[in-house]
Amino acid sequence: MTTHITRAQDRGLKDIGWLQSNFSLSFSSYANPVRAGFGLVRVFNDDFVAAGQGFGLHAHANMEIISVLLAGSMNHKDSLGYSEVITPGGVQIMSAGSGLRHEEYNVGDDQVNFLQIWIEPKLQNVTPRYQRRQFPREKRHNQLVTIISNEEGTAHCWINQNAKLSLGYFEAGKTLDYAFKPLNKCLFIFCISGKLALADQELNARDSIGIWETDQISVHCETESEFLIIEAPINH
Repeated sequence: MTTHITRAQDRGLKDIGWLQSNFSLSFSSYANPVRAGFGLVRVFNDDFVAAGQGFGLHAHANMEIISVLLAGSMNHKDSLGYSEVITPGGVQIMSAGSGLRHEEYNVGDDQVNFLQIWIEPKLQNVTPRYQRRQFPREKRHNQLVTIISNEEGTAHCWINQNAKLSLGYFEAGKTLDYAFKPLNKCLFIFCISGKLALADQELNARDSIGIWETDQISVHCETESEFLIIEAPINH
């Protein structure tokens, strides 16, 4: 097993007043050759957006773009005709494909916090697609729930890549055993809150760990904890 940890305080930071972005991987003005990406995961941002502020209309193409809303209320509008408000536990994906435009704004009174994740697609220039699902915390109690996969289904979102994202919310003392097919696969685990012990390491809130060259991992929750696991291809 090989691992690489990024501590919360060691992430890149961009603070422009209305937006505070914490970069676990290189993005925008933060360039770190050791953290240029992890497998086909290219972006992992922990974003905080002030009330009434947001990202104006802009374009994307050939990227799988994922948002996991942790706090606040954020609207989504895009050139596909979707217009809706995302609340905590909400997960949305954009398979940008041949191209789309979108905007995201904080439409509540409180600060928005969401995870922004970009994964390289399996196929280029596919028809653009948007999807949203809701995963309330109480329905993830002491279990790991698949929120995104490469398979179509009604219970989760699906993307144009052989990847899987799962959210867990566990009581203190619980242990999760996670197994996966290791061929061309790696794991990226982000501790949203609490304290985790895994791979002879401890993760505190907003720490992350990359794991490869193994086919299983045990995650022990030393306190009540919420975390995200990304199982992603290492290369195309």
